Amino acid sequence: MQTKYIFVTGGVVSSLGKGIISASIGKLLQARGYKVTIQKFDPYINVDPGTLNPYEHGECYVTADGFETDLDLGHYERFTDIRTTRNNSITTGRIYKTVIDRERRGDYLGKTIQVVPHITDEIKRRMLREDVKNEKPDFVITEVGGTIGDIESQPFLEAIRQLRCQLGRDVVCVHLTYVPYLKAADELKTKPTQHSVKELQSMGIQPDILVLRTERHLDDAMRLKVASFCNVELECVVQSEDMPSIYEVPVAMQRQGLDAAILRKIGIPVGETPAMLPWHDFLDKRRRASREVHVGLVGKYDLQDAYKSIRESLGLAGIYNDVKVCIHFVNSEEICADNVESKLRGMAGVLICPGFGQRGIDGKIVAAAYCRTHDIPTFGICLGMQMMVIEFARNVLGYKDADSAEMSHDTHHNVIDLMEEQKDITQMGGTMRLGAYDCELTKGSRACKAYEGKTKISERHRHRYEFNNSYKAEYEARGMKCVGINPDTNLVEIVEIPDLRWYIGTQFHPEYSSTVLHPHPLFMSFIKELINS
Repeated sequence: MQTKYIFVTGGVVSSLGKGIISASIGKLLQARGYKVTIQKFDPYINVDPGTLNPYEHGECYVTADGFETDLDLGHYERFTDIRTTRNNSITTGRIYKTVIDRERRGDYLGKTIQVVPHITDEIKRRMLREDVKNEKPDFVITEVGGTIGDIESQPFLEAIRQLRCQLGRDVVCVHLTYVPYLKAADELKTKPTQHSVKELQSMGIQPDILVLRTERHLDDAMRLKVASFCNVELECVVQSEDMPSIYEVPVAMQRQGLDAAILRKIGIPVGETPAMLPWHDFLDKRRRASREVHVGLVGKYDLQDAYKSIRESLGLAGIYNDVKVCIHFVNSEEICADNVESKLRGMAGVLICPGFGQRGIDGKIVAAAYCRTHDIPTFGICLGMQMMVIEFARNVLGYKDADSAEMSHDTHHNVIDLMEEQKDITQMGGTMRLGAYDCELTKGSRACKAYEGKTKISERHRHRYEFNNSYKAEYEARGMKCVGINPDTNLVEIVEIPDLRWYIGTQFHPEYSSTVLHPHPLFMSFIKELINS
């Protein structure tokens, strides 16, 4: 089968959920037996989101091959179980950098470099995934970030227009818009959608399918109105209402025939509707979960998207343990020894979040100390693990000035130190220890049991600093065991205190590997312990 291309664009306002719709399309086509891949094209000029502020952009998601990407790739992986790579995340910055590098090498033989054709040709090459070897997907789903009308998005839309002319029926354009409800008039308004489609048409693109984001149900008359004014068939006007969970969206889209409409547009026989039994079983478990388990999320970014994968991983593990995980954000900047008990009161467990920089680390250390001394199940990830290590050094090993070299250059006890290969690096973007690395687990450790007895695992990383092995013997002698080690570098990947109920820190990011149908074993083990409390 010749590869088909689906483009997902958005209009009216941002944050409508293009990523969820793209992931849902991928899931539905997968259920029909097709091989899919999903990619995100972001119009900002940053080369990647690795240096962006989480308050502005949300979490930075890391692929297994070590590329820092947009958080929507997390949705793609959680929905479809595919493993994305650097080829699934493209920015304007990467496009321009590639073209400029070629120009500097003389590849264009002295030609004047222009947006059309040189930038658009590079965009098309990436959209067609010409650099990706040994990949023959049936469908390539491409989400274009931003909103129709943004000046930054215009080269991407021009590339889509050209591809549509070149590939004909092998291309389907899905446009996501917003239908607002005006309370004063007690009316749903379709005019913003009409204007958004008109803007898209002015760029030479007629959408094949419209997905209408709405907070209220749209009747057939409203859908017919949109279809008539936007030159789209009625069966290709689908609504995306607010759902109890983002994981209900694929089912809602299937019920309205979104996947069938895509196949008809391409000219592929629709066939029977897949049952998607594992997905429905998951949703049934979610609906039945009534018992609540409260988890404190200790971090400095008071923004839901900043810890998106962690939140989703906790929620998924809860569902498979038949409980509803209630997450409470606890701002680490506001935690001190005098109020930590009140801040963490009522929490069955605590997760100490990753991050960078000095701000908020004192509160994380205080929280780690309180949880350790009160035997509260605790999960530390990346910087969270490092704060657990520092707290142990200060309060158990007796090194009151123990610190990370990231925070203090003057400490005599840098129990967390800069990795050797990082010491000569001056560039910020894409230079950390990134991607999947092997880890060997100590047999019989709690971490090993969580992985169902596996002694060799692979997990994704995003850090510059590491556990200082000079102190390893002291830690182990006093009860904090180093139970996960990288076989090539001897880097400590996992620490735990076996005398406590569940006190584990990981240098890697397990949240990047947790999916709807395969929740991560460490999150599963953590939630299971909370249920038993």
